[in-house]
Amino acid sequence: MSTPAPPARILVVDDDPTVAEIVTGYLRRAGHAVDHAADGPAALTRVGRDAPDLVVLDLMLPGLDGLEVCRRLRADRPVPVIMLTALGGEEDRIAGLELGADDYVTKPFSPRELVLRVESVLRRSRSAALPPGGLEEQQALLRAAGIVVDPGTRRAFKGGTELGLTLREFDLLAHLMARPGRAHTREDLMRDVWGWDFGDLSTVTVHVRRLRAKIEDDPAAPRLIQTVWGVGYRFEAGAPS
Repeated sequence: MSTPAPPARILVVDDDPTVAEIVTGYLRRAGHAVDHAADGPAALTRVGRDAPDLVVLDLMLPGLDGLEVCRRLRADRPVPVIMLTALGGEEDRIAGLELGADDYVTKPFSPRELVLRVESVLRRSRSAALPPGGLEEQQALLRAAGIVVDPGTRRAFKGGTELGLTLREFDLLAHLMARPGRAHTREDLMRDVWGWDFGDLSTVTVHVRRLRAKIEDDPAAPRLIQTVWGVGYRFEAGAPS
């Protein structure tokens, strides 16, 4: 099992007092400093004031719903977001991922699973914030078709222009570019990029679509991240830029 992430400041946004109490209790027992907001406007105020390391965000909120809160957070700052969604809310889950949510947990959920997902996202977000130096700086640049990925600084460029990638988008692109020509199943990508042996595979599909929109000249006819029908996806390093 992975080593837990160091303690962090986490904002839990949920208008259900019972859910909020359970989530904050488990996260505090995991060593994190946890604040709570019961609606969308309060959540945005708390984020602007306290700059949390991560937000656990319910979709169904008074004032502003979770999707609008996520949209505004993504426009203002790169704070990682884990969404809490209803069991039947597949469209909402996909919409949240399209807005850049880093992960989601479906209600009813295991609080211990939520803690593990929080720690997984925190590890990735902290590695993204590391300054150049040490082992990270020694990692080789990945180059293909006019795209340059620097694993050490976690920055990616196309044609010299920096790409605005989320944490998971960066990890997905780096993983694919480091293994050009190899076909990856969605199950493989869920395990190797997200670190989970289970989960909704539409998470992978949505992130591939978002990544294509940022790196492909024509996302509707992708040349870099190609679909391998019946298998998954493959990165073509020799594709024209």
